[in-house]
Amino acid sequence: VQLVESGGGLVQAGGSLRLSCATSGFDFEDYAIAWFRQVPGKKREGIGCIMNSVDSTYYGDSVKRRFTISSDHAKKTVYLQMNSLQPAETAVYYCALGSFCGSYYYADDTAYDYWGSGTQVTVSS
Repeated sequence: VQLVESGGGLVQAGGSLRLSCATSGFDFEDYAIAWFRQVPGKKREGIGCIMNSVDSTYYGDSVKRRFTISSDHAKKTVYLQMNSLQPAETAVYYCALGSFCGSYYYADDTAYDYWGSGTQVTVSS
């Protein structure tokens, strides 16, 4: 199993970025992919997730209506479109593989078995 994030970088406050999570080594349709972010010294924060079998998504309250998760099934890649980014959202962003997506699971990092190495997102003020 492999998950590789890309698309991070430096953006000004109010700007947008799209992260990608390229996956391999498992049946893409059978699993959920979640996005988390982490600031050094702080707990990993769940952003949202997508259940690939039905393309259903769930988002945390802090990113609803600004962030969108989508899947390209042919490419086995999951995207995180982030709009109206703020400096407090500077973090390393990770994608993770698990079996479930929903109001409980999206924020529970123990529910996800495989992780990418992360991509840095820096939002300047």
